[in-house]
Amino acid sequence: MHIAPHDNHNKPIVGADDPTVPLNYFNIVKLKSGEAFEYQVPGYETCIVPATGTVTVEVEGLTYTALGGRGTDVWDGEPQGVYIPSGAKARIICESAQTETFIAGAKYDKVLEPFDVREHDYVQYGSDDTKTHRCIKHILGQKQHDKVGRLLVSELFTVGQGGWSGFPAHKHDTDRKDDAGNIIETRHDETYNFRFRPNHGAGVQIIQHEEGKPGDAYQLMDGSTILLGSGYHPCVVMPGYEMYYFTILGGLSQRSLVQFFQPTHAYQVETIPGIKDMVAKFK
Repeated sequence: MHIAPHDNHNKPIVGADDPTVPLNYFNIVKLKSGEAFEYQVPGYETCIVPATGTVTVEVEGLTYTALGGRGTDVWDGEPQGVYIPSGAKARIICESAQTETFIAGAKYDKVLEPFDVREHDYVQYGSDDTKTHRCIKHILGQKQHDKVGRLLVSELFTVGQGGWSGFPAHKHDTDRKDDAGNIIETRHDETYNFRFRPNHGAGVQIIQHEEGKPGDAYQLMDGSTILLGSGYHPCVVMPGYEMYYFTILGGLSQRSLVQFFQPTHAYQVETIPGIKDMVAKFK
């Protein structure tokens, strides 16, 4: 499902128990200097990530200052975040002239401890030759595995201009095992928010629900949100433009993501440098 770019007026783009991605929560909050935003999502753990600007976050009697610091866009600096326990009341205060802040969430009923993330885990994979050159900055990734319930949060950037992402096509919409009892796929709902540089760039998101049959395709613009409840889902950006997407994953039964590559294209895993290391980071 595609949600076109719009001013959401600080109201959730993906609310609790969304019919397409019930395991996810997503909001974009825009504030000016000194303004504050308070929220609470019962049954969902969340992560606050400034896309631009600098904020202070207050939660559970703790204060995390000078979070973020990126300038005009998501390419202007490195991501930082604060983990907010399930159901906790959090307050975001804008320290810079303005801020655009992402709130990512996943359904989880246990209450853990808040913490901040000042350094991300970085992985780069693919190649210019295979048109798959990408880097991923994990905000809530493998390093935070023991501190988080079911939520994975990352930022994905193209390396260079143009090319494919999420390829070979894969899905993660069913918890299942093979005959030997090995997990071959996990149910993880996924939500993306896209940005382009220059911002008049565009791309295409494909969602194919059944092998051998045509799926759906959506034109991506700066600010587009994609909800992925099921299906194989590669995307592509036009030549001459860089693409970014903020990624939220929420697991049904475990945090670690196990992707199932589309049988038609699975052999191409062997052609893309570093992709197996990239897959292993979603733990």
